[in-house]
Amino acid sequence: MQNQKLYLYNTLTRKKELFTPLNPPFVGMYVCGPTVYNDVHLGNVRTFISFDVLFRYLKHLDYKVRYVRNITDAGHLEDDSDEDKISKRAVLERLEPMEIVQKYTVSFHEIMRIFNVLPPSIEPTATGHILEQQEMAMQILKNGWAYEVNGTVYFDVEKFAQHYDYTALTGRNLEELLNNTRELEGQDEKRGRLDFALWIKAKPQHLMQWNSPWGKGFPGWHIECSAMSTKYLGEQFDIHGGGMDLAPTHHTNEIAQNIAYCGKQPARYWLHTNMLTLNGKKMSKSLGNVVLPLELINGTNPLIPKGFSPSVIRFFMMQTHYRSTLDITLDALNAAEKGYQRLIESFELLTTLKPAESSSIDIQAFRQKCYDAMNDDLNTAVLIAELFEIAKWINKANEGQVQLSAKDIEELKKLFNDFFYEILGIPQRDANNDAVLQKLKALVEIVLEIRSEAKKNKNYTLSDAIRNKLESIGIVIKDTAEGTRWSMK
Repeated sequence: MQNQKLYLYNTLTRKKELFTPLNPPFVGMYVCGPTVYNDVHLGNVRTFISFDVLFRYLKHLDYKVRYVRNITDAGHLEDDSDEDKISKRAVLERLEPMEIVQKYTVSFHEIMRIFNVLPPSIEPTATGHILEQQEMAMQILKNGWAYEVNGTVYFDVEKFAQHYDYTALTGRNLEELLNNTRELEGQDEKRGRLDFALWIKAKPQHLMQWNSPWGKGFPGWHIECSAMSTKYLGEQFDIHGGGMDLAPTHHTNEIAQNIAYCGKQPARYWLHTNMLTLNGKKMSKSLGNVVLPLELINGTNPLIPKGFSPSVIRFFMMQTHYRSTLDITLDALNAAEKGYQRLIESFELLTTLKPAESSSIDIQAFRQKCYDAMNDDLNTAVLIAELFEIAKWINKANEGQVQLSAKDIEELKKLFNDFFYEILGIPQRDANNDAVLQKLKALVEIVLEIRSEAKKNKNYTLSDAIRNKLESIGIVIKDTAEGTRWSMK
């Protein structure tokens, strides 16, 4: 295992803590996945990319990671309705609920593929674990932390709060949390204003319902994650993640459910990503400024009227720490695109550099600085800054100002591959593009040989013409004592 000390910011304790798995080298990680009733927006994508980086880094450190990311395909209620989001969408599109689930699950997986997000170890669905959710609700009832009214099972928050810190994850008081509590049909049935449903009695017209000990109904949203994380990771595991919007209600209720079920806090480290804004404003459907991933790629969003590659978009997201707000603007994306190209071009010089006899830089010191950035709560912004610093030295070597041995060059290639492609997960150029690039490099070398021959024959008119033509298409050449060097803008 890599001899690195990883510190993660734990929302539960509100401080950075040394990551120490319960059962090393095994790590259990659970991340709340999408509710598949619509296309995922860019804010969702940021969350999944952030935890993809954590997944990749833990694997890089030689941990054996079981990464569980669920699909919510039932039970996620609208704030002002007793109809779940999937059933409501099914009515609008005149489809069966499972057609909606299939349609948007496929769409979600395609977006994850485009952004080079690794699939989780297990991807359970809520509808595939109805029995486990019912069993958990029955045990919570048996333990005295819930009650049943007319076929709906409610969690007794006020009773729980008398014995445990219900708002430990956020530090908020119960009255503040009330503002974020999901409204359910039959509010007058509840004993307390903050009580939430573990199992909900279904109306006859409800499209998704199952038999239960309390009659036909469907699961509450919160119990889905508690049941699935417990089944696949045990009563206590290492990491639970999601967007910061989930902390006040969904994750708070998950913790309460698990403690009520088995007496244990489910996860030791709670990690949350921050929100995405657009031109300084929070993205929302009401403001009409929600950006879908494919719109940003294709340049079809009116607020960002230019297309950017998935590599550039992912790189752009990595330039801001996952716990910080990320503001999307056209200028910021353009700057990220230029930075991405500059970084790629600098490291591609390693394939054309002629090794020196000796070395004048410490590659291992560079590598440790990259580790230090990642070990500091996955600070990808600092990591990218370190990669740019390394790129400067490569450019200096290309200009003959520093010495890079053959070993240095190979170690720098591995460093870039490890941190840029493997850990940050930036999608690599596809094979066709790589083949074209190799042919382009060979073609440039042929042209430079012709130019060199022209210079030997004192045909400076042709020599200068070749230089100017190459520069006009973005290929810059520089004559040095060691020979002619070239790079692409």
